Amino acid sequence: MKEKDLRNLKKKLRNNTAKILVCTVLVLIALDVGSTPITHKFKNPSFSGQGTGAHYLTIENQEHSRKKAIQDALESARRAAEREEDNSTLSKFIRNLESRIYSQMAKQLVESMFSNDNSVRFGSFVLEGSTVTYEVLTNEDGTEYIKMTIITEDGTTTVIEIPIGAGNFGQDSDDGADGG
Repeated sequence: MKEKDLRNLKKKLRNNTAKILVCTVLVLIALDVGSTPITHKFKNPSFSGQGTGAHYLTIENQEHSRKKAIQDALESARRAAEREEDNSTLSKFIRNLESRIYSQMAKQLVESMFSNDNSVRFGSFVLEGSTVTYEVLTNEDGTEYIKMTIITEDGTTTVIEIPIGAGNFGQDSDDGADGG
């Protein structure tokens, strides 16, 4: 063999070896890289169907919580407005005036029932839809008492019996003792 043929043979061997080496590397890389098919999945349960029930319950709970928060805020604002209205100077004045008028009426009623001179033996009046009646009655032992009956608009009845002359509240006793 000639030297030129020998060189060509070596050159071909190198080229073939390089090609074989490159092919071997590519085959090894191809075997090493594992590929999976590309699949698309929706993340939203409304589209995928997975976890849909829990998703719907979560949405419903959020809607309920928002509605409840709005209702609570409106109720709180309404109560604050009522409190502010009740605490106005005019409202306080009216409440105080009503209280004094009712107190004066009660005082006059008590004085007329318990006075020794011309005491009233019976009577009645209506107060805010409730009927109040009273009469002086005598027990079997001769002691007197006042029977007061209060009937409210819904029919509830309250009876109060008040003894007359028992205890001498705030009065001097007539026993003739000089106190000393």
